[in-house]
Amino acid sequence: MRDSKIKPLDFKLSRLDKEEWQVLKKLSTPQKIQDFLNLLPFNFEKRGQTHRSVRYALKHKQAHCFEGALIAASALWIGGRRPLLLDLVTVPGDFDHVVVLFKEDGAWGAISKTNHAVLRYREPVYRNVRELVMSYFHEYFLDNGKKTLRTYSRPFDLSRLSTDWLITEDDLVSLAHKLDRSPHQKILSLRQIKNLRKAEEVEIKAGKIVEYKK
Repeated sequence: MRDSKIKPLDFKLSRLDKEEWQVLKKLSTPQKIQDFLNLLPFNFEKRGQTHRSVRYALKHKQAHCFEGALIAASALWIGGRRPLLLDLVTVPGDFDHVVVLFKEDGAWGAISKTNHAVLRYREPVYRNVRELVMSYFHEYFLDNGKKTLRTYSRPFDLSRLSTDWLITEDDLVSLAHKLDRSPHQKILSLRQIKNLRKAEEVEIKAGKIVEYKK
């Protein structure tokens, strides 16, 4: 995807209220968006799994990776950048992760809402999306050291959908499934998977550092 610019999201089209719009409008750079997401407590889904819209994530003042990605995507779109999700997919037993792509000076970066010390923001220094994805590879492992990242989605452009994901009261699990079913790219051959070395004990220990306690 060469062109990461887009016509800024119109206020009326967004169906956000003025307060919501102003919050997102102020997040005028990827850095500001990331700082905002870092200040939101992590959504531990204590009452069951959630896929909240931007409006309801802001209302509850908390977010997990998918909800944080929607907030980031909406702020980018308001600022005239494409709202692009990137789905990082793992082996069964581990959790997938969703980040938001952005492009500056021809290089890709990523905004990420996570509770851990890893899988976080990426500076826009990567030549293509695959190169950015691979920056997450060695950070993605289970407690036994098994490295788990296997595929990633093509950039998933939310501007091609209705704007319901911004304001709906309904759970957006269908949008999460749509992202899951979108075209994905493998990153390893079977031989490479077989030859993977486990993460070391010090890496596993560092990976347990969290920002918010459950």
